[in-house]
Amino acid sequence: MSTLQVFDTLTRSHADLERRAPLGDGLVAALWQRNRLEDTVYRRPGHHTLSLYLEGGFGIVRRGLAEQRGAPDKLCILPAEHESYWQINGRIRFLHLYFTPEQFGALAVTMLDREPRELALNDRTYMDDERLAAQCRRLAALDWRDADGRLTGNALGHEALAHLMLTQTGRRRPLVVKGGLAPAQRRRVRELVEARLDTALTVAELAAELALSEYHFARMFRASFGLPPHAWIMRRRLERAREALARPDAPLADVAAACGYASASHLANRFRAALGVTPGDYRRWATGSAGAR
Repeated sequence: MSTLQVFDTLTRSHADLERRAPLGDGLVAALWQRNRLEDTVYRRPGHHTLSLYLEGGFGIVRRGLAEQRGAPDKLCILPAEHESYWQINGRIRFLHLYFTPEQFGALAVTMLDREPRELALNDRTYMDDERLAAQCRRLAALDWRDADGRLTGNALGHEALAHLMLTQTGRRRPLVVKGGLAPAQRRRVRELVEARLDTALTVAELAAELALSEYHFARMFRASFGLPPHAWIMRRRLERAREALARPDAPLADVAAACGYASASHLANRFRAALGVTPGDYRRWATGSAGAR
């Protein structure tokens, strides 16, 4: 994630950053404290933010919602397109989890068989959700400096995003869906990608399956999946590799071949770029041998 406007806005304020860490897959977590009277404005940050108040927050007010007050375990959802004005008055310690609309949108396809552009993440202020708050508190308590802490944080982050997809999305209005793949075409493409992840699957082959030109297929795919075809295939290869690595008896070379990577080193490079750890580190964490969970 190249730019985090909410993070940058807080950095320019009197907020104190305790720690920050990339958790892999584009997820970024940050722990903050504030104890100064000031105002903060977020204007269409371009990324989503999930916030949990850990301590204090009783004097924090969002303009237009003065009747609502913060408190420990209160949650806020700040969508990428939202605008908000906050009045800070009193001490607060809070966790932020930052993630991209593209990352969140991919869950619409895999979890709900819906197009990302059909759904919008809700803008919520000081909501109660015991399950989500517990996940965020676990995330905040981790040591993000080591690989095991970041991997556990990555897993908790994905759990939180899945929970948000199921409980905090609504149909985007006004909605005019044009230019994408039909539902049957979208499902056929997903089936073909899953069946051919171990091969050098090309955009031309996917387009031919739907009798479309590569140009039109690529545009329609991105409209329906929220990502270009090659990015979606890379995402699914990494997800399958993670599933395979959770089995301790699968040789790394076999995992690489089953997921469409040219070699174990190719898999290792892609894995490290996405998660910041090696496949071996991930396997030790996933199988519980590192004692991280």
